[in-house]
Amino acid sequence: MRRRSLQTLLAASGAAALLALTPLTTAQAQPFSGGNYGAYGFEGQYPTVGGCTGTFRQVGPTRTADGMALKYFYSDRCGSFARIENSRANCAALLERSDSGAARADGWVSETVDPGIDYAYTMIGNNLSGRVSRAVLTCDGHVLTSTNWY
Repeated sequence: MRRRSLQTLLAASGAAALLALTPLTTAQAQPFSGGNYGAYGFEGQYPTVGGCTGTFRQVGPTRTADGMALKYFYSDRCGSFARIENSRANCAALLERSDSGAARADGWVSETVDPGIDYAYTMIGNNLSGRVSRAVLTCDGHVLTSTNWY
């Protein structure tokens, strides 16, 4: 039993040393929001929050602009989020939410693309109970493409 403890300790020490030498590439995205975003459940949380993970499905077609992809994901339990892929710098995924069900944003949340990666996804927008939302791809402050309102 003592030999196994020593082997476990050496393996753990080796893994810790390897992690210490490995550069971290964790995203440091910049979330922004406005309007009344945060007024409903799950808003301010990422799609990986407990109870939401694995419940999202892509709705509508992938939209493209300048080789970049925009996707809209929805969960009937949690709401929706926007994701952009193959993106360049100075771009953001934006999710607009409308409380009235009309095509007018009452709240929004966006996430920028970090240096060194080519994707971003937003926090959840709660478009349940009659609210609707859509995904938007913006670059340098200009809308390049958007999805329908769902």
